[in-house]
Amino acid sequence: MNPENDIILKWVEKSSSVLDLGCGDGELLALLVKEKNVSAQGIEIDEQAIYKCVANGISVYHEDLDNGLKNYAENSFDYVILNESIQQVKNPGLVLQKALRIGKKVIVGFPNFTYYKSRIQLFFKGVVPVTPSLPFEWFNTPNSHFLSIKDFEVYCQKNNIKVLDSAFTDGDRAVKLFPNLFAQTGLFLSQSSGILRA
Repeated sequence: MNPENDIILKWVEKSSSVLDLGCGDGELLALLVKEKNVSAQGIEIDEQAIYKCVANGISVYHEDLDNGLKNYAENSFDYVILNESIQQVKNPGLVLQKALRIGKKVIVGFPNFTYYKSRIQLFFKGVVPVTPSLPFEWFNTPNSHFLSIKDFEVYCQKNNIKVLDSAFTDGDRAVKLFPNLFAQTGLFLSQSSGILRA
């Protein structure tokens, strides 16, 4: 199992409602439906991925996260998931603000740009890093923003976002010490604790 999906599976409670923003082919939602009996809905911009979601029986809407999410009521989902999608939107602060309004809890996952192998490539090769969690070259990457685990933690502190739990991975291995250096990916279970700023 994908280690990030395994962590998310542990965080999501049974029979809850879940909205996955940037759900891709619906693999995570299908897993949550099967293992946790959730009420699942996805939003995706890629049409080929949408076809795969539909083939897997996942309810999915074609929408741009930067311009959408206006028609959802406050706290209309128990969980909103932004896994591997927050770094791809034009305005991640605004999208995260919308997610925290719509969801009682929000799960955010992203590749850690300050992973030690990325730092080595930057320092010694002088090129934009290519790693398993950042597998694209500069000219074909879908990522618009490159953030670190520390960047996200500081952002949460400044923007009244309460981190309920976090997990960090390096491939299929959990990272406990110095995750900003040794983790390829970071995952955060969070919720709003006040007025949000985009």
